[in-house]
Amino acid sequence: MISSPEEKLLYSEIQKKLFYIIPEKWECIYLYASVIDVPNQKSVGEMYFYYLPKGIIKKKYVNGYEIPSIFNIDEEQYSKLITDVYNLVKLLHEKFVGTGKKKWSSITITIKDSQFLVEFDYEDLTKSEFDSYQRHVIWRSTYLKEDTNNLSRKDKKILDWYAQYLNVHDVPKKDFVVEPMYKLPVKNIVEYEKTLTVDEAMARTDNNTPKPKKKIGLFSKKKKEETNDDDEITYNNQILNYKK
Repeated sequence: MISSPEEKLLYSEIQKKLFYIIPEKWECIYLYASVIDVPNQKSVGEMYFYYLPKGIIKKKYVNGYEIPSIFNIDEEQYSKLITDVYNLVKLLHEKFVGTGKKKWSSITITIKDSQFLVEFDYEDLTKSEFDSYQRHVIWRSTYLKEDTNNLSRKDKKILDWYAQYLNVHDVPKKDFVVEPMYKLPVKNIVEYEKTLTVDEAMARTDNNTPKPKKKIGLFSKKKKEETNDDDEITYNNQILNYKK
């Protein structure tokens, strides 16, 4: 469990922003972020995340960076929100070292089954046997359980190499923290209109229906019925319902 209120607040803010930028219901979210300290310079690193759309049919994981093209969201606006998430991760790295005694180099956050799981990795990424692309492929295989039959020849070779590597090297020690999912109110900071689910977006593409020229925001807003002006408008955001 996380004992520091400040640390809990950072995790809740990360979760809240992830909920904000995913414009449809989902089963689970996986996020990877690394922060590498560079002497006398700003820290460097990377971040990516994937989510599994909710539905009764088998779904594929959606790369978070593909959300703007799938849902016709303004890319500049979305990029700023992604940067906000990574800045929170960097702040977490600066203030808290996880459950280990030394500062972690990367974390994987899993939000699934009403749990918020944080996995700390202490590997020195500046001396890693694998480059950024290779680590990404390995991470996707580990957490997203990708079907290797659908991978490119290059990615298959990377996973084969990694399997051989594990035969002669110990798996780096990792620490874990598990918390209940933080259910905090989420306020929208952008105006938004009707958005599509992935299925609806793909259906439009299949039917050659032109996409709207206007870039839209991140969530859907229920149309207000012809009632009094004082009536409230309800917004849907994942598992949270709230009113303006």
